[in-house]
Amino acid sequence: MKLSQFNFHLPESLLASEPSENRDESRLMVLHRDTGKIEHKIFKDVLDYFDDKDVMILNNTKVFPARMYGNKEKTGATIEVFLLRELNKELRLWDVLVDPARKIRVGNKLYFGEDDLLVAEVVDNTTSRGRTIRFLFDGTDEEFRRNIEILGETPLPKYIKRKATPEDKFRYQTIYAKNEGAVAAPTAGLHFSRELMKRLELKGVDFAEITLHVGLGTFRTVEVEDLTKHKMDSEQIIITEEAARIVNKGIDAKRRVCAVGTTSMRAIESAVSADKHLKPSADWTSKFIYPPYDFSIANSMITNFHTPESTLLVMIAAFAGYENTMNAYEIAVKEKYRFYSYGDAMLII
Repeated sequence: MKLSQFNFHLPESLLASEPSENRDESRLMVLHRDTGKIEHKIFKDVLDYFDDKDVMILNNTKVFPARMYGNKEKTGATIEVFLLRELNKELRLWDVLVDPARKIRVGNKLYFGEDDLLVAEVVDNTTSRGRTIRFLFDGTDEEFRRNIEILGETPLPKYIKRKATPEDKFRYQTIYAKNEGAVAAPTAGLHFSRELMKRLELKGVDFAEITLHVGLGTFRTVEVEDLTKHKMDSEQIIITEEAARIVNKGIDAKRRVCAVGTTSMRAIESAVSADKHLKPSADWTSKFIYPPYDFSIANSMITNFHTPESTLLVMIAAFAGYENTMNAYEIAVKEKYRFYSYGDAMLII
């Protein structure tokens, strides 16, 4: 399929810049894959579609405050530094993006916070905006992490044209986030409240927690018309034996197995055994799912509404069917569903 087949008109007014007042009260579109039927619900109604021994696969990655602002030595120019991932804990080496990149060269020092709470030196160029930096810090790892917490901001997507608030620190994070390492939230999970999780649990739904540390590559613009030529960035996945056991039990019992989010779907489809079961994994994945694709693990999924020509929309079309997906998105625009990270949700069954 071609990238241009995934274009549609998305009014800017539908890009959600604030979360819904209550996590589980955003809107929910339910799409039935076999018939194309669409229902309009509230997210907590998801309870009606799951039963005893069904399985939900949750991505328990935790977003860290990845966006920092520092000052360049000598000139004092303000530089945005976006922490992508830690390369070496002992040496405090990090892969980062810098903006404006033209001002930052190898050898430059950057100073962060009052009294220069952290200082970093640029040690390498990676891409046009990418750099490897080394934090010059002699304290413990715990102290270093605390300073990152103090200096860093919640890494809201760029389309949200406002400063991150203390509320974002809580709302741009799933309630089951555990393993720190993501620079963007697995947003389908943002709709789950503690109350809804408890009600699902009481109904007998099993939860399997896996980890995919979401990187910016998930949202990178696709720049080729031929989808087979697009390359995804690598992201780290961790699937424990316990998670695999829970999921495989659901598969064997022919229950509803639901991937909560595109990140969960990418992770599980990157760890499929020869007999189409989920296998434990501690690896990196650069898997790009596009139509046609034969899914092995999940038979339902929860996802947010994605932007035109995005890898996320392409994956949804692979799962729900191209015609179903584009029709659902046309209706979503008409019905003014909210799109993207803080937007509304879709259940595909």
